[in-house]
Amino acid sequence: MNDILFPFTALVAQEPLQQALLLAAVDPALGGVLVSGPRGTAKSTAARALAELLPESCFVTLPLGASEEQLIGSLDLETALRDGGVHFSPGLLSKAHEGVLYVDEVNLLPNQLVDQLLDVAASGVNLIERDGISHRHDARFVLIGTMNPEEGELRPQLLDRFGLAVELQNCFDANVRREIVKARLAFDANPDAFRSRFAAQQEALAQKLLRARSTLPALEFDESVHARVSELCIEANVDGLRADLVMLRAARALAALEEADAVRVDHVERIAEAVLLHRRKVGNEPSGKREQEKQQPQSQDTDEANFGYMPPEPVDITAVKNVRPLTSKKS
Repeated sequence: MNDILFPFTALVAQEPLQQALLLAAVDPALGGVLVSGPRGTAKSTAARALAELLPESCFVTLPLGASEEQLIGSLDLETALRDGGVHFSPGLLSKAHEGVLYVDEVNLLPNQLVDQLLDVAASGVNLIERDGISHRHDARFVLIGTMNPEEGELRPQLLDRFGLAVELQNCFDANVRREIVKARLAFDANPDAFRSRFAAQQEALAQKLLRARSTLPALEFDESVHARVSELCIEANVDGLRADLVMLRAARALAALEEADAVRVDHVERIAEAVLLHRRKVGNEPSGKREQEKQQPQSQDTDEANFGYMPPEPVDITAVKNVRPLTSKKS
């Protein structure tokens, strides 16, 4: 990366985005980060700045017009048949290994390529198969997809595959806007001087990421953490169990980043919105809860309370006088 980049630690009023990107950097198996927002909200600036903190400082951009071979690589079948060996031409997934793979306007990318991207991002392995010949290689990278909702949405099936999501908004706070503009003007006027002001913070954060990656596997979840994750996912009425798994991973990544001894419930609370934002179903009860209610017979009292029905007072027929029986008239 030869460009002079805006420092990650100098970003202003981007805490949710910064947290999501750092979590994905600690554990790339989270499945990437989807960043949604209007133009000019520093989406690409943040993505490039994150890459600078990683050991390889590798930043690869996937163009919208990329082909499948450009993405996953290609196999030279003629060489394989002639010499018996596999000649692999690496694609962008290989080049992004240990770095950041950035997809701008991911909602405009063909669904097939998005599927392949998300598969590899979650597994960390790219497998290419052609006519009985196969090749695999490691492809661990932080996937960052950005999109402007005004230009179209992603299919729900693809949304769910992204590990975390952040929704950026235009800033209408005058004080915050002033701080953002001042920082950008200072960087543009003298990039080297501006970067030197944040050099110590940048180095400290890069080392923090390395330590978090090394301690990540040792952190465990207790029952209170599992219980809170289940509760949040049920409340959000999510499909399947992917949200539960991602939430646990993200909470563990945050605990590792903060050098905690164990994953706590407060870690879950602080990452829950990034996990549920693109998965939450608003206005619907969980289907499992509805089925349970159908199987439970309701008492008469419950039905009456629900419908405002009150039974008549019992009548003591012995207290009723001068009641003549009904008789039919004789013809």
